[in-house]
Amino acid sequence: MPPISCLLLLTFLITTSTMGCVVGAVGVNWGTMASHPLPPLKVVKLLKSNNINKVKLFDANSDVLQSLSGSNIAVTVGIPNTMLRSLNSSKKAADSWVHDNVTRYMPSGGSVTRIEYVAVGHEPFHKSYGEQFHPFLIGAAMNIQAALKKAKLDSKVKVVVPCSFDSFETGFNMSSEVHVRPDLNKTMTELLMFLGKLGSPFFVTISPFITHLESKNISLDFSLFRETAHPHNFNHKTYKNSFDLSYDTVVTALSSAGYPNMDIVVAKIGWPTDGAASASSNLAETFIKGLINHLHSNLGTPLRPHKPPLETYILSLLDEDQRSIASGNFERHWGLFTFDGQAKYHVDLGQGSSSLVNAQNVEYLSSKWCVVNNNKDLSNATASALEACANADCTALSPGGSCFNMSWPSNISYAFNSYYQQHDQRAESCDFGGLGLITTVDPSMDHCRFPIEIRISHAEFHRLCNFQWLILLVTTLSAAALVV
Repeated sequence: MPPISCLLLLTFLITTSTMGCVVGAVGVNWGTMASHPLPPLKVVKLLKSNNINKVKLFDANSDVLQSLSGSNIAVTVGIPNTMLRSLNSSKKAADSWVHDNVTRYMPSGGSVTRIEYVAVGHEPFHKSYGEQFHPFLIGAAMNIQAALKKAKLDSKVKVVVPCSFDSFETGFNMSSEVHVRPDLNKTMTELLMFLGKLGSPFFVTISPFITHLESKNISLDFSLFRETAHPHNFNHKTYKNSFDLSYDTVVTALSSAGYPNMDIVVAKIGWPTDGAASASSNLAETFIKGLINHLHSNLGTPLRPHKPPLETYILSLLDEDQRSIASGNFERHWGLFTFDGQAKYHVDLGQGSSSLVNAQNVEYLSSKWCVVNNNKDLSNATASALEACANADCTALSPGGSCFNMSWPSNISYAFNSYYQQHDQRAESCDFGGLGLITTVDPSMDHCRFPIEIRISHAEFHRLCNFQWLILLVTTLSAAALVV
């Protein structure tokens, strides 16, 4: 090959590889609202085996942060809304929080856990909260930023505030008019000034699933990136999918507020697999594949062509049977994986893994289930099932759910078993006034799985933690000795 052709080929390869780097990173939300959570060390192995190198947490759970030590996975730690008041009123409280949840995992001389962001609050502007968190948010964020600077970590860790999509309102029938909700106009202005000064991105939730549920104008095809979708016009642009439309709604709002170039991170986006008529593994697979392909196409959106989100965090890694279902029973089924780390469908996250890899060596409780005893008088069985569901997870029985079409009394058995498993298969938890029966025959049918809960062992975890804390102590003492 002539030298000039070689040079052109080399230039092309460098250019295309550089273009590939422009594509925003994809991570996952790792929630821990589960009655029997998969042990953190197994979750980290699950992340690594699927080449997921960014994770967003909703709190600063010490077990989780320790398990991420040495993994080189970039971490966003969260501060719950309930802490905003104290962090706003006390710089000392902010200093303590940063010390306990950031500094201790990032000692001088090396980063044990790679923390990139501190997320102050979790969607504190959500309409359901009213204005209860507005007075404390900016002060809390400023105090956390000051504490990071005091700890000399402000160059490594950025402060962000995850915002709900309902922070913005659009005009009638999705017109080009977009504005911040009037009740949080002042606080949002202060937040954008704060983020702009620090160079921090704007974290926002985008949920085509919720938008589809709440809007008669948004079709399922439009939400799922299907080519058959009828396009929508917004802001004098044509949109082929719900994601681009929602994203550019945020872009328009930021531009109107004077921040047209602020980086955007999609803090939560996903599609649930159960608990509602339009929540299924097939639809979730279609959505996630469409999302990943769109992000990696580098097309961007009509208002930000060739500039996809800085980062995108899928909701979520695992199902969580303790999540609030105030918004709908689907809230417990956002996971790419079931609660025990088993992939629900096949998808290429575009990070070197062609398909999802399951969690390995998961330890379960015994192969036992609790079902209804058909030899008993079942006239009061429904009342017992309702009581069981009030203290367990029966969301799969919801209309459109994976277990909705079961006949009576199989649905009673599902309720009994859910309660039995969440209570660690204790014999008395399958009583129900004599209506329950423990069996070793799996009652699962069709698409309805009667789960067996995880057996949680802490021995391995604590052995590793002790070793990690020894390394942390030695590193800290060595750094201190150098200072002296």
